[in-house]
Amino acid sequence: MRKIATGAALFAVLALLLPGLAAAQLREFRGKVDKINSQEVIIDNRQGDKLRFQPAEDVVVQGEKNSYERVKRGDWAVVSWKMMDEPRVAYKIVVLPDQEEGGENLD
Repeated sequence: MRKIATGAALFAVLALLLPGLAAAQLREFRGKVDKINSQEVIIDNRQGDKLRFQPAEDVVVQGEKNSYERVKRGDWAVVSWKMMDEPRVAYKIVVLPDQEEGGENLD
């Protein structure tokens, strides 16, 4: 009986922790918007990596733009996504001020 109670308690604790663990898995990818439409956004980090994301139904857009429809090719952005998603899903896009092509703006 004690093993069942211990197992139930462990299960209850895990149920409380799992949503936090899922949020902790968010990754960020920074670069220039190479392509964007209603079904995808492709970000080029200018180091040879291009990642394709599907916008989440409720994607949050912050920074220099305030809606997904206003983000355009050439904008600099940071996309937040979860490593476990396949295909990748953009949950948040922060549009940055224009960046210098030759280097990274650390402001």
